Amino acid sequence: MHYVKINYMERITKKVLGYNVDILTFDDAITKVIESIKNSEGMQIVTINPEMIELANRDKEFSDVLNNAKLIIPDGSGIKLALKLKGIKQEQIPGVDFSKKLIEICSKENYKIALIGAKEEVIVKTVENLKKEFPNLNISYSRNGYFTPEEENQIVTEIENSGAKLILSALGAPKQEIFNRKCKEQMPQSVFIGVGGSFDVWAGTVERAPLLFRKFGCEWIYRTLKQPKRIKRIYKTLPMFLIKVIIEAIKEK
Repeated sequence: MHYVKINYMERITKKVLGYNVDILTFDDAITKVIESIKNSEGMQIVTINPEMIELANRDKEFSDVLNNAKLIIPDGSGIKLALKLKGIKQEQIPGVDFSKKLIEICSKENYKIALIGAKEEVIVKTVENLKKEFPNLNISYSRNGYFTPEEENQIVTEIENSGAKLILSALGAPKQEIFNRKCKEQMPQSVFIGVGGSFDVWAGTVERAPLLFRKFGCEWIYRTLKQPKRIKRIYKTLPMFLIKVIIEAIKEK
């Protein structure tokens, strides 16, 4: 497979409430990651949304992870809006689509991948469905996301021994990002990305929003309609986030 040659070391970012967000297309983001795998240089990727920024403001360890991640892609529509207020036209890059594309390429290029997270029945079904979709996919390690802090070191060692080049963790933020950083310290040549609820989507236990919702960056509205318990969490974060980014954009102008 041929990939467009870009200077994958070059990085263009814009601050959103103090945190870097990479300014790039979906395709260029994919190319950066694949180049990193090919060159065994490794990276930690964060798919950022407004809730994660609010979490980072209350959690220094998580804030440090965001400040040191090598690639931060705008997953949430709120991040896209924040950039638009600053005069930057940036496409939203849904983490579930981004990760799936990386899996597809790893299948074609024979890069080993590891999956960790979700319930046991979900991870089992995720592995089954991904292997059906990508018969050549080499999943060298998989396990559920229920483990104690005492088991963590052993799990990191198991992932390292698996030889995985791409590690996808579905442990929820900020746990998955903090776990990924710990793994990366032991596996500096691999790529790590937190994928949130993606395993539930790939396992078929959670339905994705119809294409129309996704096209206009409103997938979160569909998920909220399907899961009303999300309303309290979202509306606790979103209004204040929007107020802050509006103020930030005005100050910058």
